[in-house]
Amino acid sequence: MTDRTDVSDRYRQGMVTRRSVLGDAHVDRANANETPFDQPFQRLITEAAWGTVWSGTHFSKRERSIVTIALLAALGQDDEVAMHIRATANTGATKEDIREVLLHVAIYAGVPAANHAIKIAKSVYAEMEASAGAEEVTK
Repeated sequence: MTDRTDVSDRYRQGMVTRRSVLGDAHVDRANANETPFDQPFQRLITEAAWGTVWSGTHFSKRERSIVTIALLAALGQDDEVAMHIRATANTGATKEDIREVLLHVAIYAGVPAANHAIKIAKSVYAEMEASAGAEEVTK
């Protein structure tokens, strides 16, 4: 829905980064579901979150992934935690990285937040492993 003729370089970079982290299928779904109501928001997050923050050069995508999951878990943003755990397949953050970050969440943001995020992580990793196993069977 975004007017593709009126996009900034930051938006274009944001889309490249967003696709590299979240995957084409996720971004294509988000774009297909975009409406005039949320179009300004989608543009904002593409430019700011993906085109500026995630496209920066100081942190690696792995490091950004770890920080993002910690913050989202601390804030109780369950859907976003799940989405970013799925994205670890593209960022290089390992299950061990996520386990360690959630230990930090427990100490600095509270045991309930970490406990719930661990439950989400276990579920997402099980889905990812089942999907990877299904892909192996079809090869």
